[in-house]
Amino acid sequence: MKYIGVFDSGIGGASVLIEMLKIMPNEKYLFLSDSANNPYGDKSKEELHSICRKNMDYLIQNGAKCIVIACNTASTQMADILRKEYKDIPIFAIEPAYKMVYDHAYEKPTLVMATKGTIKSERFHYLLKKYDNHKTYIISCTGLADSIEEGNENKIKECLDKYLLEYKGKVENVVLGCTHYPFVKKEIEDRLGSHIKFFYGAESLANHVKNELEKKGLLEKEDTNKEILFKDTSDSMYKKERFFEIVNGGNYYVKS
Repeated sequence: MKYIGVFDSGIGGASVLIEMLKIMPNEKYLFLSDSANNPYGDKSKEELHSICRKNMDYLIQNGAKCIVIACNTASTQMADILRKEYKDIPIFAIEPAYKMVYDHAYEKPTLVMATKGTIKSERFHYLLKKYDNHKTYIISCTGLADSIEEGNENKIKECLDKYLLEYKGKVENVVLGCTHYPFVKKEIEDRLGSHIKFFYGAESLANHVKNELEKKGLLEKEDTNKEILFKDTSDSMYKKERFFEIVNGGNYYVKS
């Protein structure tokens, strides 16, 4: 097995992949964009479980040595279940970076932006209860991830105006609780102000993956040929081209 397997409901998980590429440049990656089942946030727990198992099986069958769940909805609802079912492979999971607010900016009013599936999950409620700063607004940004996935600038503008304008002047922290949202940070700042401090868990997750792989003797230390395999479940050419555009800064070879 030679790949770090990554899956998301689309190409949003590329924001997680970018952070891993920075600190693990010698690894090979297999990225599964499951846009055929997007959005995950509207799925029942049973549907999401079945979808995630198919993603896991695909990545394992194609040579994954570990798997990163680069989707907050899938991570918060399914990570613990999948770890019990797939005990022979390390599973890492992104989650809303609410604890980072507690650690670094506890006293500041905070806005959590996430999908409906993430917000209703037991894991998010656990994080909120444990690290609540009692100055937190939570919004379910229905349709925003889809708009970003599609690259539809008009829909992105409509969603951000709808969800954010009422919080201008009210918040100083923004938790990006979906892997798609980092791609519209500038647009969020345009509505909430340039003073906003963003909290997103991709960098800390990447460091955690690296540390754990090193402990297990699975970290690739040799300078190998850079390679990312990309698979989109809807066979979208747009998704492939957009993904390539996002990750090509590191001169990786993207192959579908």
